[in-house]
Amino acid sequence: MPGPLSCTDNDIRALLRTQAMIYAIREINQRTPRALPNLTLGYDIYDTCGDVNFAIRATLQLLKNQSDPQSCVISYYSTSELLSRKFKFPTFLRTVSSDEYQTKAIAKLVAEFNWKTVAIVASNDAYGKYGSDKLVDIFSNMKDVCIEFTVILPDDFSQSHFECHTRLAKLVSRINESSAEAVIVFTKESNVVVIMEAAIKYNLNRTWIASDAWSTSTTVSALSGIEMAGEIFGFTSKRNDVPGFKDYVISRFDGTTNSILEHYFTHYPLCSNQSEANRESDCSLTNSQQGSKRCLDPTCLANYIEKDLSYNIYLAVQVIVEGLRRLLKCDNHRCERSAKFTPLELLMEIKKVNFTVNTTHIFFDQNGDPSLGYEIVYWNMTESKKRTHIETIGEYWPDGKIKLSDDLVRKMRNVTVTVYNCSKTCQPGQQLKLQSKLCCDDCVPCADGEISAGNGEECTPCRSEQYSSPQKDKCFNKTVEFLRWRDHFIIFLSSMEVFGIIVTIMFAIVFTIYRSTPIVKAVGGYLCFLELFSLLACFCLTLSYVGKPTTASCMVRLPLFGIAFSLCISCILANLLQILVGFNFDLKLGSWIKKLNKPIAVVTIVFGIQLALCVSWLCFYPPRPSQVVSSRTILHQCEIGSTALLIAMLGYNSLLALICFLFAFKGRQLPDLYKNARLISISMLLFLIVWLFFIPIHLKLVGKEKQAIECAAILISSYSILGCHLAPKCHIMVFRKELNNENAITAYIKKHYEQRGMTVVKS
Repeated sequence: MPGPLSCTDNDIRALLRTQAMIYAIREINQRTPRALPNLTLGYDIYDTCGDVNFAIRATLQLLKNQSDPQSCVISYYSTSELLSRKFKFPTFLRTVSSDEYQTKAIAKLVAEFNWKTVAIVASNDAYGKYGSDKLVDIFSNMKDVCIEFTVILPDDFSQSHFECHTRLAKLVSRINESSAEAVIVFTKESNVVVIMEAAIKYNLNRTWIASDAWSTSTTVSALSGIEMAGEIFGFTSKRNDVPGFKDYVISRFDGTTNSILEHYFTHYPLCSNQSEANRESDCSLTNSQQGSKRCLDPTCLANYIEKDLSYNIYLAVQVIVEGLRRLLKCDNHRCERSAKFTPLELLMEIKKVNFTVNTTHIFFDQNGDPSLGYEIVYWNMTESKKRTHIETIGEYWPDGKIKLSDDLVRKMRNVTVTVYNCSKTCQPGQQLKLQSKLCCDDCVPCADGEISAGNGEECTPCRSEQYSSPQKDKCFNKTVEFLRWRDHFIIFLSSMEVFGIIVTIMFAIVFTIYRSTPIVKAVGGYLCFLELFSLLACFCLTLSYVGKPTTASCMVRLPLFGIAFSLCISCILANLLQILVGFNFDLKLGSWIKKLNKPIAVVTIVFGIQLALCVSWLCFYPPRPSQVVSSRTILHQCEIGSTALLIAMLGYNSLLALICFLFAFKGRQLPDLYKNARLISISMLLFLIVWLFFIPIHLKLVGKEKQAIECAAILISSYSILGCHLAPKCHIMVFRKELNNENAITAYIKKHYEQRGMTVVKS
């Protein structure tokens, strides 16, 4: 190549690439029948030395004598995604897949092998920078993969200077301390050689993923002790044999002479005898010497053929020939059009090619990228201690499909804990969670109320009506709690409620039969029927405590109990006033009490206050059904609506009970044959005691027991009046009828006062 730039070394593989193109062109020219009748293809070859600057200069040199700048360049090696941008590179095509698909292929392999943590090493050039950036984007959208670190190396990392040595030491240290399951290396071969030599030296023993720049590198695979670097997986273009090329190479290029071969063999002559040549198992150029120059065993030439690149070169030649056939309208005998055409015309025809070469079907998409995919390779270092065998273990296609051995995938996926003590899957009831290291997960138990099916799945909360099992692997429905008919305590309470209803009705019948007798008048006359009605209502209200609370049942419980029981107490209070007026002989006090002795007015006023209080409660802050959700239960209960109004209701009834108690206690010395005052005192005292103890118990209890105690308090209050106040009267009416007449009452009163030394005047 003209100019001051020059290459400093000779590469047998680069030589074989040139020969692959020369061979493909020769086959086109010599094939019978001719692909291009009456036309002969030629070539110019420029050495890029693997350097971008050389490549640009060579391209410009190739095009400088072209009249039309719209020439077609078809690359067999350039994989940069940037070249797919047609507004910038409108004439570029290639027979190798874009790095866009390679990065997707790498991510797919990581997912298939269930690798959770990766590290990325790339070079600061168009190839490495794009590859690393694209991988970061892809992995960032994969929730199951964590990038532990990304290192971008200088493009000239292989150069021996202080900065590169420093960077290499840091890289080795970082890889050594990393928990990454795979280290993806996206850079050119010369950089990889340096990295792998360090990996061998420090026995890193990692799992590596090779980009296509070095996945089939004989230079790297031939490094002494490469097995100490660890396992290597990689991606390469579809590999295939160029028909007849291997035999052509083995036959020392079939006697062909050209300036390229002559130049090469002046540096690396073929060995003159077998003793000077390396053995077939170690076909290298480093040990055998012929004079002052290294020699190459002719039988080793075929070992340096790169099946991927040589086949891509072969395809590029075939694509151009197919484009020419289409443009010149050729068949096997002649071409209808003359060979005068513009490069742009040829470019347009090449873009349209869609044909099969041997077994390879090839066409270009709108970006000039081929339909070819990748082979997934594995470096087998166990079959032979002297040579690494690079085996194909799977395939990847641009549409995202991947093919791998089921046994291999199963083997890789069955790893539950990596060699770096990072969990990849967990038992049921646990989830993978980052603890101390950046990407190293540990198995952490799920919290209460959460479950995980295992396999590293995140803990998910159970529904509000469920709780998690002790093993945190299943959700169970919470126990729904409310007072049910089958509960033993409720069976007892319900029996008492029904019994109270029956007894109250029977008492009402008895009082109706004996409504004109003195004892009924002594209890208050018609007031006793209001009293019995209110007690019947209280007994019926207790039935609303059984079953799941509803809006209606919540509203009738305490508010209606307050109304009903205040009616009962107001009747008793009116009855007490009647007794006090009847036996009071204090002239000054008598006139005041007599003014109060209006039963209807007393009942209306006393009952009306409570009625107004409870109606306000129901209208503005009504009790309503609610749920109390705990760890394992859902309690259905009634929310009282207003604590203040509840206290006001109970306080008012308690005040009435206290007044009744005081009045009854004051009248205990009066001549009362039927013991009204004394029995009322007992019933009111029971009511006060029950509700005095009920309030703190009610506040402390939780669950359905709270509702049961509330129901029991209403029952006891109702039975206290039924049993202490009304039951003795029924007993007299049914079994002591001799006491239920006016003569018996008169005799009792006379005896009462005579015992106290008072004269009784009979009116």
